[in-house]
Amino acid sequence: MKIRYEFADGTVSEVEVEESIGAVIIEDRRLEDNLARKERYHCHSLDAVEFEGVDYGTEETPETLLATIEEDRRVYDAFHRLSKVQQRRLLKLAGGMSIREIARQEGTNFRTVHESVEAGRKKFKKFF
Repeated sequence: MKIRYEFADGTVSEVEVEESIGAVIIEDRRLEDNLARKERYHCHSLDAVEFEGVDYGTEETPETLLATIEEDRRVYDAFHRLSKVQQRRLLKLAGGMSIREIARQEGTNFRTVHESVEAGRKKFKKFF
């Protein structure tokens, strides 16, 4: 039995296979074509979002988006009430540096950096 293959570039090739293998390949192609045809005609209703949830929609709603924007604004405002030194040190700490690494990089005492970071945290919490 000969099985014909068409490639994406338009070339065609025929391969000689045993009857049993050819039957399996032909049946598989038939099932694949049927599935493709069904998928083309399958429609999804927007009303299904209520029943299907995250399969069709995202968890982001206008309300959650607004809440996220408000939260970001509050963080921005609280952060910008800190001194420039506190901002810089907290950003480095959030970036993964330790207090000792920050002190070493800035050429200052560990205790000074620690007190500055703690004061910045307290001040941030106060305004946030």
